[in-house]
Amino acid sequence: MTQVTTSLSERIADGIVDIVRAEGLEPGDALESSRQLAVRFDVTTPTVREALRRLEAIDVVRFRHGSGTYVGEGVLRRVISNPHAPVADLRSALELADARLALEPPIAALAAQYRVEGDLDRLATATDNALHPPQDGAGPELHFHVVLAKASNNPLLGETIESLLASRRLDQVQIRHQYADRTRDHAEHHQILEAIRDQDASSAEQLTRDHLAHIRDAVAQAGKEVGA
Repeated sequence: MTQVTTSLSERIADGIVDIVRAEGLEPGDALESSRQLAVRFDVTTPTVREALRRLEAIDVVRFRHGSGTYVGEGVLRRVISNPHAPVADLRSALELADARLALEPPIAALAAQYRVEGDLDRLATATDNALHPPQDGAGPELHFHVVLAKASNNPLLGETIESLLASRRLDQVQIRHQYADRTRDHAEHHQILEAIRDQDASSAEQLTRDHLAHIRDAVAQAGKEVGA
């Protein structure tokens, strides 16, 4: 039987997560300093820093220059993205488009069934981003398809789509290069939003399928043109 061993920094990283949970810390709360953690775990400060860098890679902690270390949003996630994902190309972008086409339409149907008023407000804001993207880029809380998945009343589905898009961020950039029709994107998002608002699960599912198929076809066509 294969024996799995973990490094000291991995064990310290697990210990830091245990502290966050035991003390009820939330994203944005401050952690002890590296020196304080080193004393707590009876290890050197560089070992603690290595552990913190591991946690930073999956957004469990965040460093603020001159301020300290804070709990990150990743501490709440059960689906963790790979910070060392391979470089994106048209093949991997098409793979992502196919995966989204398989996953997201039924999620949209669930959103139509279970959405609440706050979901509709967030979806309306996210819909407007297609025409007027934020200056610093849309975060997950403003990404239409992430907000749509989170309206499904299943936190794991929302987290799965958020992590998928985060881990395949470079593939998303490739997709946007091939499908850059903001006007059409906005119109299709708006149609999906109206189906969600009307709690029309069948229409929400079909509109989402059609929307993602348009995106997938654009990526596939670009791949054919370059022989990818």
